[in-house]
Amino acid sequence: MKIGVLAVQGDVREHLKALARLGVEPRPVLKPEHLAGLSGIVLPGGESTAMWRLIRATGLAEALREELAGGLPAFGTCAGMILLAKEITNWPETFFGVLDIAVERNATGRQVDSFETRLSVDGLGEVPAVFIRAPLVRRVGKGVDVLSTWEGQPVMVRQGHLLAASFHPELTGDTRVHEYFLNMCRKE
Repeated sequence: MKIGVLAVQGDVREHLKALARLGVEPRPVLKPEHLAGLSGIVLPGGESTAMWRLIRATGLAEALREELAGGLPAFGTCAGMILLAKEITNWPETFFGVLDIAVERNATGRQVDSFETRLSVDGLGEVPAVFIRAPLVRRVGKGVDVLSTWEGQPVMVRQGHLLAASFHPELTGDTRVHEYFLNMCRKE
């Protein structure tokens, strides 16, 4: 199974390492042709507006939008969640707009407000989570399952072939969230 990691900016290396530990072939995705043959793609944390500029500059935006619309499983973490969201409450535009949630960018504060905690995730039990200038889900659409919350706010959601988390599982050493995504890819 080949899993892509959007490699324009952000926690690319950490996701590649987590996927490799699980025995899959991770592939950095920088150009549209890198999407061929993928079973799924990870959209990592980073800075969503910088990532979007680079995605558009490489011609990857439309190709990836088509793949997502066609059912390619995707897992967005932090900025990746923002890229997938249908609505961003504190930003004038959306990016891919395929996941029926509204998110607030940087809802957990500034970089100095970053923290680690443990979250209860449906089907996985308690997992470690790192929050860095994280978005929070402010609205969940029909057909979106909330898999985990923090202080009453959804922080991990799934809608069909799309999975998103406000936090960074790739920074913890615990691969269960990545395994959950790989199981989604196998079923799709």
